[in-house]
Amino acid sequence: MKKLAFALLIILLLWTIWANTGNLKGLPEVEAHISHVENLSPPLTDSIRGNVVGIQPYMEETDYLSEERFFQKMEYYFEKAKEAGFFKKNTIVLLPEYLGTWLVILEEKPSVAKSTTLTWAMAQLVLTNPFEFIKHYPLSKNEGDRIASTLFRMKSNQMAKAYEKCFLTLSKKYQVFINAGSINLPDPQIVDNQIVVKKEAALYNSSFLFGPDGSIFPQVIKKAFPIESEKPFITASTPSGIPSFDLPMAKVAILVCADSWYPEAYEAIEGVDLVLVNSYCAIDGAMDVPWAGYNGAPAPNDVDLSDIGKISEKEAWKKYALPGRIGKSGAKNGANVFLRGHLWDLGTDGQPFFIRNGELIHLHAAEKAGIWNMDF
Repeated sequence: MKKLAFALLIILLLWTIWANTGNLKGLPEVEAHISHVENLSPPLTDSIRGNVVGIQPYMEETDYLSEERFFQKMEYYFEKAKEAGFFKKNTIVLLPEYLGTWLVILEEKPSVAKSTTLTWAMAQLVLTNPFEFIKHYPLSKNEGDRIASTLFRMKSNQMAKAYEKCFLTLSKKYQVFINAGSINLPDPQIVDNQIVVKKEAALYNSSFLFGPDGSIFPQVIKKAFPIESEKPFITASTPSGIPSFDLPMAKVAILVCADSWYPEAYEAIEGVDLVLVNSYCAIDGAMDVPWAGYNGAPAPNDVDLSDIGKISEKEAWKKYALPGRIGKSGAKNGANVFLRGHLWDLGTDGQPFFIRNGELIHLHAAEKAGIWNMDF
């Protein structure tokens, strides 16, 4: 028994050393990787009401290890957009889906970010936070993927605060509206201009709108049509609950990725002037492969099922997502940006879509990060 107790003590000691070693000082400098900046607009006229600045960030795992690194990465893009003259009186910035989700590794060991796979990164989160994980595990009894659900709940307060602080600061500093992409949180609400989570509640892929006066709009946008890979830990919201926002430049609606593929989403926001979509398309090169059909919910009645396997994923986005469906909302202007970067073994793909006066605008793609401006 003494030998067993001694062995357990040694194991505990080694675990304590491992769980608490590793610092951020040896990490590489935060890089923006901006490869393209483009103004999609004709010369300004009196008819211009506002403008959309779409930012396609190129995110790396180490960008999420601290509040400071995440903010620094985001500020690089905002500063570049300002230098390009894109920030005006009525500007709204659009950022991609899942941008805030990887704050789940906030304040973790650098080895989490350096893991070759997301599975091993998540395993390290469990191993370095065993007591917190055990504490939150019973709250995830309703999800299929209890490990992922527990990790998001476990880190939700830290995630929400870092995300909130970053975009409140940027919106006020640059005097712009910001749709800050999305983040996975348990039933987030806005209370006293703060994002408040309910750890025992369902997880939603949630999006938020920040104002230039340093405020967060009280309406939370929650994804209504999670795809299959999200369903084990993300709960679907109701399409009828998708809000719209009366802003100085337009009545605006925000859709989270796959929601832009369904007529019900556009029916909920009918009467808006501008539709913004934040997206994340996993797997490198995904846009060039044959379209596999709808993912997560049945195809709407207006979908030509013979397109499956015949057209590319990119062509399907043009036909069945924002470019093809925006008219159902009554809007003539819209934008859709995608998350890009190196995020473990997940892969990323996608380039922006901008629609002005009902027409899809030709634009130049960005190899890594990009910034596009569209006046409307």
